[in-house]
Amino acid sequence: MNKNVPNNLEDQEIDLSQISKKIRSLLQRFNTFLFRCIQFFVKNGIVVSILLIVGVGLGLFLDQTEKNYEHQIIVAPNFKSTDYLYSKIDLLASKIAEKDFFFLKSIGIKNTQEINKISIEPIVDIYKFINNEGQNLELLQLMAQNGDLKTIAKETSISKNYDFHTIILSTQGITSQKRTVEPILNYLNTSPYFRGAQKISISNIRQNIKTKEGIIAQIDGILDQYSSSNGNRQKSDKLIYYNENTQLNDIIKTKDSLTKDIGTLKIQLFNSDKIIKDCTVIMNIQNTKSINGKLKFVLPAVLILGFIFISFFISFYRKQSLKTEQNSTI
Repeated sequence: MNKNVPNNLEDQEIDLSQISKKIRSLLQRFNTFLFRCIQFFVKNGIVVSILLIVGVGLGLFLDQTEKNYEHQIIVAPNFKSTDYLYSKIDLLASKIAEKDFFFLKSIGIKNTQEINKISIEPIVDIYKFINNEGQNLELLQLMAQNGDLKTIAKETSISKNYDFHTIILSTQGITSQKRTVEPILNYLNTSPYFRGAQKISISNIRQNIKTKEGIIAQIDGILDQYSSSNGNRQKSDKLIYYNENTQLNDIIKTKDSLTKDIGTLKIQLFNSDKIIKDCTVIMNIQNTKSINGKLKFVLPAVLILGFIFISFFISFYRKQSLKTEQNSTI
């Protein structure tokens, strides 16, 4: 046991000395690399300064002239036209990517060359989706067993069931609603099939409202008769909120329910004036994502890095050429 202890100590000392040598070697290499970098920039200071000035100047110019803007159109597809809406936006996106300016002009867009892209995404409202139909909760629970609920909520099969969606349009430069947005909305509302569905739906809503208003008028008549029979001077159902007569209470609750239904139907009628109802349009939001608006910082870095790469490539090529020549002479 005692004989092994000195050997272990010696081994540890050897290991520590080797580690310290490696650390010193790495530090020396780092110092050499740092010195060469400083030497390179000192030697090529004029070129680097020129590239820096040119990059900043060109970047400032491009940031001012090549501004990209986003425009958001919040829409509500009616008459189960969500799939139609998404397919139309996909078609527009492909035409913009193909730079099919003839097609874009044919639907009324004025600034065809300024449009960069168009896309659509749902406005996720998972709570309303669940409340609309009880089976939706069971569906989400079943799907969530195999994945994240947030991811599932944005899947195409689920997202198309939300009431509102956002069309995102990107343009180079500022545009107006009349030049760009209105032609797109008019194009989305030109389906003969959904125009027919719109007429039938509006007729059904109006008939439903008329029927419910007729039932309310009958209920008002019953309440007036009840008030008269009880000797009430004011023949108004507003004074009747509770009575021991259960049937009368049910009639009042029915009237309240019908009134709420009529309010909902009137909102539906208001939203049914278009196949794709535009709810809100937000124009000219400057896009600062990625390198947009940051070219004054990006271009100088790209130019300097490119110069460094070319310089090191030339230096490497010369060294290898010299080695090749020396080997050939030997």
